[in-house]
Amino acid sequence: MATSLRRRGLALGALSLAGALTLSACGSSDSGDKGSGSGAAKTHTVKTAMGDVKVPVNPKRVVVLDTGELDSALTLGVQPVGGTHSASEDSFPSYLPASRTKNIKQVGEIANPNLETVASLKPDLILTSKVRDGDRYEQLRAIAPTVMTESTGTAWKENFQLHAEALGKQAEAKKVVADYDAHVAKVTEAIGGKEKAAATEVNFVRFVEGADIRIYGKQNYIGSILADLGMGRPAITDKAKDGFSYDVSPEKIDLADADVVFTSTYGDPAKAGATKTMNSGLWKGLKASKDGKVFKVDDRLWIAGIGYTAAGKILDEFQAKMTG
Repeated sequence: MATSLRRRGLALGALSLAGALTLSACGSSDSGDKGSGSGAAKTHTVKTAMGDVKVPVNPKRVVVLDTGELDSALTLGVQPVGGTHSASEDSFPSYLPASRTKNIKQVGEIANPNLETVASLKPDLILTSKVRDGDRYEQLRAIAPTVMTESTGTAWKENFQLHAEALGKQAEAKKVVADYDAHVAKVTEAIGGKEKAAATEVNFVRFVEGADIRIYGKQNYIGSILADLGMGRPAITDKAKDGFSYDVSPEKIDLADADVVFTSTYGDPAKAGATKTMNSGLWKGLKASKDGKVFKVDDRLWIAGIGYTAAGKILDEFQAKMTG
């Protein structure tokens, strides 16, 4: 997610507890180390955004600090002991099975985890990204070996591979990727094949509380899935800042026009401007609106899912809406 969720610095009490629970794994040899709560275990080295990190070969107590890491762990059959939630929600994404998330301990908001709570879970591995938690890396690695990717979003496939390596699930990851590729091919065929997909321009519009309306470009999670499907994208997407989004006011929402428009909302729809904008004459004048090709979707799935389980559900919903 692009919205910055960074908060004020952490309390000294939490920091002191995190320091007190420093794991020997962070500086041990590959012959073995004593991970918190898991006893002696062999380690292997993983190359991360913060350098080489020694992690347990078979981590048992994993804490995930963003939705992408949560999706990766569950997709690979790993049950995290702790995880963060978004600032606008107090639970884990509903697209994930409740049976898999009900026993995961809440450890605070994304980009603002409670280190005391994280430490209390005695993790032997922490998964997150530099863009979310780079400024607290030292505190996190004092609790457990911490594997950070550089960022989130558009690099989700590369991030998944790093997560799989850290979790010791490379074989499972290969099957996940193969299944996704087959799913993409199936959906592309279902909507009319590659030529029709390329000739159909799709836009994604996100309403964000406290920010301008975002017309999503090509360098983001949903943009990569649309690219995999071979969908056409309107010229406005090429103007997206850093390839991420082209931000507009409600008075310029006509720039979002396309054959098909998907929309989602982060926060309260009224405060995000979704309600007013989608009732405006400009919105109703969009080609997609006139043709009945505007589709509201779940923000926590289509934007914040950032993983293969989310992608599979997006592909199913995309097919249903495009062929319905």
